[in-house]
Amino acid sequence: MKRVLLVLILGCVLFSCKSKKHVVTKKPHKRTERVIKNRKPIENTSKSEKVVSKPTPKVFASNTEAYIYAHHETAQQEMALYNIPASITLAQGILESGSGKGRLSVEANNHFGIKCHGWKGAKIYHDDDEDQECFRKYKDAKYSFRDHSLFLSERTRYSKLFKLKKEDYKGWAKGLKAAGYATDRKYPDKLISLIERYKLYEYDKAVLGKDYVKYEFPTAKTQGTYTVEKGDTLYGISKRYNLSVKQLQKLNGLRGTTLDIGQVLVVKP
Repeated sequence: MKRVLLVLILGCVLFSCKSKKHVVTKKPHKRTERVIKNRKPIENTSKSEKVVSKPTPKVFASNTEAYIYAHHETAQQEMALYNIPASITLAQGILESGSGKGRLSVEANNHFGIKCHGWKGAKIYHDDDEDQECFRKYKDAKYSFRDHSLFLSERTRYSKLFKLKKEDYKGWAKGLKAAGYATDRKYPDKLISLIERYKLYEYDKAVLGKDYVKYEFPTAKTQGTYTVEKGDTLYGISKRYNLSVKQLQKLNGLRGTTLDIGQVLVVKP
C-alpha cells in the first residue's frame, strides 16, 4: 500500500512540473523579396574599341574652290603684313598654279612660278619660256606665298602698285601687267574675272574691317572709251583724243604699241 501511495505522489509531482514550463513558439519568418532596379546595359567595349566619329570631309564643287579654302587665310596674313590685296594674291595663285594642280605647285610648293634668281635653297627644273629653267622649291606652300609678297614689295618696278587703294583690285591687276609681271595681254582680265567670280574681294574686306571702303571703279561714262578697229594705231588714237602715246599707254597699262581688234581703250582721264 505504501508503495502505491509513493508512486501516486511522485506522479503528481512530475505532472505539476511539466505544466509550469513556458511554451516557446517561434515567430513565423517574414518573407522579403529583393527588388532590382533597372540598370543601363553594360557596354561590352574596351577603351581601344570605342568608336570615334570622324569629321565629314568638306566637299568642293571645283579644284579652284578647294584651293581658295586651303589658302585664303595665308593670303589674308600676307595682306596684313605686306599690303597686297588677298584677292590679288589668291587670283594669281589660282592662275599660276592651275588651282594647285600644276607640277611646280605639286612637286615644289611653288604657287607663283618664282624662278631661282640667286636662290640658295632647294630647286626644281621645269620647261617655261625656255627648256629646263630653274625654279624655287619650298617645304610648304606658305613660304611660296611669303616669297610672292617679298617679290612684289622689294622691287621698285612694282612700287606704284602700293599707292593704289587696297580695295582697287582692278588697278592692281592692270598694274601688274603694266609693270611686266606677265606677258599675257589678258592677264589683268583673267585676274579680275577670278576675283569677281569667286568673290575674292570679300577676303580683302575681312582684313580691312572697319577701314574697308567699297571702291567705285571708273566706268565708260566717266572716263570715255574707244574700241580698236582694223587699221588703228596707238599713235592715231592718241592724236584723235588729244593725248600723247605715253598718256594713252599709262591710262591702259600698256608697255608697247601693239593693239588688238576689239580691244577697249580708256581715252579720257
